[in-house]
Amino acid sequence: MADQPPKTGRIVVGVDGSDVAKRALRWGVHYAGLTGGVVTAVTAWDFPAMHGARWMPPSSSDAAALEERSRRRLTEAVAEVQGAPGPVEIEAEVRYGTPARVLLDASEGASLLVVGSRGLGGVSGLLLGSVAQHCVQRAECPVVVIRGDG
Repeated sequence: MADQPPKTGRIVVGVDGSDVAKRALRWGVHYAGLTGGVVTAVTAWDFPAMHGARWMPPSSSDAAALEERSRRRLTEAVAEVQGAPGPVEIEAEVRYGTPARVLLDASEGASLLVVGSRGLGGVSGLLLGSVAQHCVQRAECPVVVIRGDG
């Protein structure tokens, strides 16, 4: 794969509002500036896992609230990283589904997928979170994993 040119100049970056996701977005924007690419910042929303016999399906207002919270988190992260609009175009997408599946779908045809090593969920002791691990193993484009520590 190293000897193949990128398919497009589209760089997909997973953003969940965590500090490492913002670092991944900064890296993606910097890389896009060097290569003339466009950044697609993507966040996923899904219904929280519920256990038990009394679980009721979520209402459409619950879905709208979850999607809006994700959209706000993404908008804030893009604004923080980008500051004033610069030379790199950043498209923001909010998609329904599990984070790993959403990122893999969004990265189809992209030249690069950028993710943080660990996001908001999971076990803090892991070196690589489940979403990053899933993307590294299954993406059809190169994946850059940005570490969370300095």
